[in-house]
Amino acid sequence: MQSSLCFHCGDDCGKSSIYFKEKSFCCNGCKTVFEIFSENDLTSYYDLQQSPGAIPKAIEGKYDFLSQKTIIEKLTDFKSDTIEITTLYIPHIHCSSCIWILENLNKLNPNITDSQVNFGKKTVRITYKYEETDLKSLVVLLSKIGYEPYISLDDYKSNQKHINRSLIYKLGVAGFGFGNIMFLSFPEYFEVNEFWLEQYKHLFRWLMFGLSLPVVFYSGQDYFISAYKGLKAKLLNIDVPIALGISVLFIRSTADITFDLGSGFFDSLSGLIFFLLVGKFFQQKTYNFLSFERDYKSYFPIAVTKIKNGKETSVQVYEIKNGDHLLIRNQELIPVDSLLINGRAKIDYSFVTGESQTVGKSKGEKLFAGGKQTSGVIEIKALKSVEQSYLTQLWSNDVFNKNKEDGFTNITNSISKHFTISILTIAFIATGYWLLIDPSKAMNVFTAVLIIACPCAIALSAPFTFGNLLRIFGKLKFYIKNTSVIEQLAQIDTIIFDKTGTITSNKTSTAQYQGKALSDDEAVVLKNSLRGSNHPLSRTLYNILKDNNIISLDMFKEHIGKGIEAKYEDTNLKIGSAKFVGNTDHKTALNTTVHISSNDNYKGKFTFYNSYREGISKLFNQLKTYYNLAILSGDSEGELENLKKLLPSKTKLIFNQKPEDKLEYIKYHQSQGTNILMVGDGLNDAGALAQSDVGIVISEDINVFSPACDAILDAEKFKRLFSYIRASKSAILIVRWSFLLSLFYNIIGLYFAVTGQLSPVIAAILMPLSSISIVVFTTISTNILGQRLK
Repeated sequence: MQSSLCFHCGDDCGKSSIYFKEKSFCCNGCKTVFEIFSENDLTSYYDLQQSPGAIPKAIEGKYDFLSQKTIIEKLTDFKSDTIEITTLYIPHIHCSSCIWILENLNKLNPNITDSQVNFGKKTVRITYKYEETDLKSLVVLLSKIGYEPYISLDDYKSNQKHINRSLIYKLGVAGFGFGNIMFLSFPEYFEVNEFWLEQYKHLFRWLMFGLSLPVVFYSGQDYFISAYKGLKAKLLNIDVPIALGISVLFIRSTADITFDLGSGFFDSLSGLIFFLLVGKFFQQKTYNFLSFERDYKSYFPIAVTKIKNGKETSVQVYEIKNGDHLLIRNQELIPVDSLLINGRAKIDYSFVTGESQTVGKSKGEKLFAGGKQTSGVIEIKALKSVEQSYLTQLWSNDVFNKNKEDGFTNITNSISKHFTISILTIAFIATGYWLLIDPSKAMNVFTAVLIIACPCAIALSAPFTFGNLLRIFGKLKFYIKNTSVIEQLAQIDTIIFDKTGTITSNKTSTAQYQGKALSDDEAVVLKNSLRGSNHPLSRTLYNILKDNNIISLDMFKEHIGKGIEAKYEDTNLKIGSAKFVGNTDHKTALNTTVHISSNDNYKGKFTFYNSYREGISKLFNQLKTYYNLAILSGDSEGELENLKKLLPSKTKLIFNQKPEDKLEYIKYHQSQGTNILMVGDGLNDAGALAQSDVGIVISEDINVFSPACDAILDAEKFKRLFSYIRASKSAILIVRWSFLLSLFYNIIGLYFAVTGQLSPVIAAILMPLSSISIVVFTTISTNILGQRLK
């Protein structure tokens, strides 16, 4: 019997192939995987890449340890009454078919509700119904289909960070081959007839051929694979001309030494691949540096209340340590895995699961990071410190991402596509011309054109410019979700501000009470009601009122845009707008007011004397020249005269706006072609922030974490908003300049290549240098921009 290749994994089956449905398999494991895919209508897995699977290993009894509760808890990211979420490291993830099958695990096991692959980290995040299936079953299933997870119980998370060294190995092989081939080529370069005897010439040429094989088929394989995938998908990507150039050089050189026509171009070929990989290595290192800065140093300016010796102090989330006693208010994020030690917890885990179902928890139960408390105050004990990258992951969860056009990405792809077609056309025309004029130059011209004119520099311009600016903004306490937000920010023409907590400062505002005196019981309930709210007015009033006993309220409910309702024993308080508390006789005041009723009896009101943020007049005067400005406030018109004096005359001032009114206002203006930036406090403005083209939340020592926003701005940096927007516009200008530089380079390079004045190896050196020069240009330009911002 003839040996054949396994249909699943591609290995040689030897002489004992297993045949099933007219296909060969090397073992029963691969055959079983094919059967599983066939039964579940998943055979299109094999359409994505030929023989993409790994050989499943024997797994019987191997994962019995995953039935132990303590081990499951260590490997689980989240657990509710019905679902669990785990993140597993899968070393075998390597291609599009891997991603496809791992994100369709629900077809193999219907109890898996969701699975998301992080290709860069080689991880899969799986959400499953743990009452119907368990972690062991998941791991066994993954192993059966050739994706066995790597599990280390000793600091599992840290063991996931494996470094992919394949590029380094390929660069090493290419460098070794290039150096030795150049050495073997010296005698012919210098025409050393005394040494270059007939018997050595052929030996050296075949040695060069032998050294070129691993360079082409190992070091250069990524270019062939990428080009093949692109052509299979009917796309001309940027690797097509490179793969074509390498192929032509190799075939021509092999033909030359086979038919004794010359020594070929093995030196140019190996040099080409070596210098291409050098450029690729530099790009990867630079991008990894930017990613590192983003993941580990861009801490969100969100805070949490820490209780120590009976005192409440606000601390940054990354200062939380194991054992810390934390206070979580209504609508606040739980930043770390913790135990509930006081209060009634009603947790919304939609940030984690994407489902808006709340879960009740009792004292002593475990709470997972990422949940949001929705019913008053709770006190928790931290079980570990904050993992900042986890918060980044929650913020960027696909469930909350808006489908906004990434214009520059589309421009880059479009340029690359047309660029490739143009280069191939120029290459064939130039080669045809030289075949008629001087055939000896034709092959050099063809290869040099394909190599020198590469759109890599164009493709790198936007990600490196925006990526570096993202890092710079983070250091300046302006935290942006992703690079596409920078482009959106550069395109806005209208800016809408919320008033309370956005242009006003909670820390310096004061309040004065008018009305009937509150009883001791009412004062205690009022203080504890305000303690549970994150609304700017609640926080201001809470800090002004004298200290009272801390109690657990029987009922707490926050009505967004209206007020708070709370009950303790026989006292039922309402705190909020006049209409909400039932005061029909209220007349519009000159200042912001908060009204109080007890057991449906109106008691009085707190009048606030707002303190506007430092530099607000200067900021609005800077913005008015370039943007349409508006204030949308839920307060009454009492502050109208103060704002007229403070802000430019063209600023629209609209009051008595409910959250849904703000949303409709933005929708209407967007329908008229307006690009809107919304700046709010993230509490009552979630709908408006989500609807706007860019939504920015102002953070001032409260745990504001809104998936609806695109950016978080530290309140201290509010006066710098115009500078940040202007920097975004400058970033677009940098990208356009880098496009022009790349175009200029390509025109000059093509001229020398088409006229036969450029050898392939020189083209191979210049091509990555052009990419590196673009990266250097964008990095230096954005760094200069960052220095100006400081």
